[in-house]
Amino acid sequence: MGSEAARATGAPVSDEQFRAEIRGWLHEALTGPFAEAVGTGGEGREHEAHELRREWERHLGRAGWIGLGWPSEYGGRPATLAQQVIFHEEYARAGAPGRLGHMSEQLLGPTLLAFGTPEQKARFLPGITSGEDIWCQGYSEPDAGSDLAGVRTRAERRGDTYVITGQKVWTSLAHLADWCFVLCRTDPDSTRHAGLSCLLVPMDQPGITVRPITQLTGTSEFNEVFFDGAVAAAEHRVGAEGAGWKVAMGTLGFERGVSTLGQQIGFRRRLDAVIARAHDNGAWQDPALRDRLIDAYIGLQVMRHSAVRLLASAGEGLSGLEASISKLQWATWNRSLGELAVDVEGAGALLTGPAYELDDAQTHFLFSRANTIYGGSNEIQRNIIAERLLGLPR
Repeated sequence: MGSEAARATGAPVSDEQFRAEIRGWLHEALTGPFAEAVGTGGEGREHEAHELRREWERHLGRAGWIGLGWPSEYGGRPATLAQQVIFHEEYARAGAPGRLGHMSEQLLGPTLLAFGTPEQKARFLPGITSGEDIWCQGYSEPDAGSDLAGVRTRAERRGDTYVITGQKVWTSLAHLADWCFVLCRTDPDSTRHAGLSCLLVPMDQPGITVRPITQLTGTSEFNEVFFDGAVAAAEHRVGAEGAGWKVAMGTLGFERGVSTLGQQIGFRRRLDAVIARAHDNGAWQDPALRDRLIDAYIGLQVMRHSAVRLLASAGEGLSGLEASISKLQWATWNRSLGELAVDVEGAGALLTGPAYELDDAQTHFLFSRANTIYGGSNEIQRNIIAERLLGLPR
């Protein structure tokens, strides 16, 4: 019995059936009307094919591939944790386009399932599972950096709405997003972790200005977002007023979930490309470069086993710091691979075309620097691990 037939009769779907279904569906979809989307998007390439990738999100939604493991009442689809991992692995192997809905599905969706009211779930989750609504994350601020407790953006309660004033920075895809989940300070007399609230804010309104930030790659994936009297409905506050820190920490925990296995398939493709290039141009004969390529392979295997162990242990009283360890691992590994990629290319990697055209190795090298900064810099992750896991002094 095939996967679709099994679901129709209510029978359990095996992992093998599930893998065959998603692999077949991706092959058909990516050799059909979305063939031009293959390989578009992703790190340093988020400027590519926005309209086509937005329609791809809708196509995923119509086929039921968004919200795996979510309740069916919100458009979700039954799937075990192992099957969710399989989806992300096959998606990466197929070279499917970078997801515009990553933050919608992987961050906000789980946050609403954990902390949202029934009304909020009914209002917002179907827009995510259909691929219609694209979300961005309003956390980082210019003067706070990786110190999320230093948020200064204010939200003043006025009747049934909050009026928001402040600035966010490094906001990925804000120029494309329909909504933003924003961490604000709703108690003006509060400091640090207290007095914060999480608000769901529509982006298409007066009082919101989005300014792209040009990156080292010459493209603009990140943005500054200015709130000058923007409004959010009080009913769209996630969690109690002042309980935003708990919600934000929950979101950051979801950020490093099952999709990390798919991310590692992408890493493997990059590593394979660097190794192939080293064989083609003779760099493999350099013992030092060869050792670094082997170390990169070993590091990737360590990350995979760590991720599988973490997912298998979910709900078993983990410390909550595993996400920081994972982020530190993959961000440092990918930055090192970017450095290795240009070293394999040799002196020619120092040159670009007259219009600053970058090849894949150069784009990887430049963009991977950001991995160790966004989502909590390496320094912050080390501080968290040292203080909260090892009990070292501040």
